Amino acid sequence: MPELPEVETTVRGLQIKVLGRTFIDVWTDSPKTIKRPKKFNQFKHVIIGKKIRQIWRRGKNIIFSLSGGFSLLIHQKLTGHLLLGQWNFKKGKWLTSEEPLSEKVNSYIHLLFALDNGLMLALSDLRKFAKVELWKTKELDVAPDINKLGPEPFDKSLTFRRFCDIISCKQGKIKQILMDQKVIAGIGNIYSDEILFDAKIHPFRRVSQLTQRDIKRIYTAMRRILKKAILLRGESISDFRDTAGEKGYFDKARKVYRREGEPCPRCGTEIKRVKMGGRSAHYCPACQL
Repeated sequence: MPELPEVETTVRGLQIKVLGRTFIDVWTDSPKTIKRPKKFNQFKHVIIGKKIRQIWRRGKNIIFSLSGGFSLLIHQKLTGHLLLGQWNFKKGKWLTSEEPLSEKVNSYIHLLFALDNGLMLALSDLRKFAKVELWKTKELDVAPDINKLGPEPFDKSLTFRRFCDIISCKQGKIKQILMDQKVIAGIGNIYSDEILFDAKIHPFRRVSQLTQRDIKRIYTAMRRILKKAILLRGESISDFRDTAGEKGYFDKARKVYRREGEPCPRCGTEIKRVKMGGRSAHYCPACQL
């Protein structure tokens, strides 16, 4: 699933290309992707003619602030990613000759917006888990994907003292706490592994066992790793691609995620992978304590 760095990469790509543009049409072969309003025809009626005023990220959500007092919320979920380009509809599929948009991973287009400058905004989503919601902007704060989110990792208000207070009052394993969107917004399986490796903290350590110094290392690592991942345009080990259809480069900087059986880049010990609540944790058993 795209996490904060991937979503931020997407938002920055969209801001360059589509700010000020107007939706002139919308197509889907998967009406269930549209969660609000329930009927696609109603969604289409409202979205056409709306101008894109602002594009921003909250957690793993992409939000388009539109004219007329509306906001479009897109959560890419497991395999979704937004693309910008031009496609032609042939034999029941949207096709393009543009590279790298023509790569197979970019071909699962189930939602497509036409813009007033001839550009198209497409959602490619192999598993069709992504969701799209249209809200009145004044009501966006009550959207389930927004109103329960914790603070952003780079929010100025998230000082170390506040981070420490937030983490210290939780119960459970630190990796699960970091992935809880109600605690901190935007961190998932990939970056929780990388953050904890950088901080030299075992993912199974319970929060109650962490010292203030441990939490400080996690706080510092969180900001360092996420900043680096954004600069490298995210992780594309799975389905994520940026708006041009290109891979991110964080794969080259990945230390433990999906590197089970490989030597730890810090001490040479074999990296382990264990199950944790239906997810996986990757870590070095020697230098993460």
